[in-house]
Amino acid sequence: MSPDAPVLGAVVDAVADRIGAPGTAPLVLGICGSQGSGKSTLATALARHFEDAGVATAILSIDDIYLTLAEREALARDIHPLLRTRGVPGTHDIALGRNVLAQLDAGVATPLPRFDKAQDDRAPREEWDVSAPDTRLVILEGWCVGARPEAEQALVTPINALERDEDADSRWRTYVNTALGRDYPALFDRIDMLILLAAPSFETVFAWRTQQEHALRTATGRGMTDEQVTRFVFHYERITRHILAEMPGRADLVIRLAQDRSAVSIDS
Repeated sequence: MSPDAPVLGAVVDAVADRIGAPGTAPLVLGICGSQGSGKSTLATALARHFEDAGVATAILSIDDIYLTLAEREALARDIHPLLRTRGVPGTHDIALGRNVLAQLDAGVATPLPRFDKAQDDRAPREEWDVSAPDTRLVILEGWCVGARPEAEQALVTPINALERDEDADSRWRTYVNTALGRDYPALFDRIDMLILLAAPSFETVFAWRTQQEHALRTATGRGMTDEQVTRFVFHYERITRHILAEMPGRADLVIRLAQDRSAVSIDS
């Protein structure tokens, strides 16, 4: 699947004007989008375009800087069982992400972390890609890239069955929200330009993720059931809804998507 030509063209035009000359710090482009919105596809197409134009480009997915399984198991034991599940703020290694960006800023060839989702753990370092020296464009993509925390009072009322039944005292969602406000700015503040791929609704996110799992089961015989998808996506619902409500007012480029992921509008 390729991104819409108008979307790719609009992003290329916006990014090209801001890439610095060789020897300067790379432009860090943040791409935020819910599960299934096409952010990884867009990142890959952008990297291909700029590499073909002679601009060394690196992609860092926030999915690739998850804490290790052992570290998340420790969080699950010491803080809340839901923190074993990768994905929400508090389950990423922010220091690792910052170190990667610092090395890219220094213009040196940089190992780019990779996470093995099949093993639910960080891939061995020998399996990591290495960026080119003097990388001029860094694409940081992920479902919560650039997100900001909610007001504490918003956490009081559960937003779905997962929060109601498994986080009745709001300990998990409070930890997640606190981590997002305390730790993540150190990573997200390095973003020079932020793009939001805005789903038409959170209900659409369910449909997109279900489609992905159906395709995975057809291709490999593995994948989550519809019930498992529902529970998994519940982990992301609160922050995804907050992003859709709050981020359009400050993103540099907002691409509003239809159910079929085509662009309804592109606003800067």
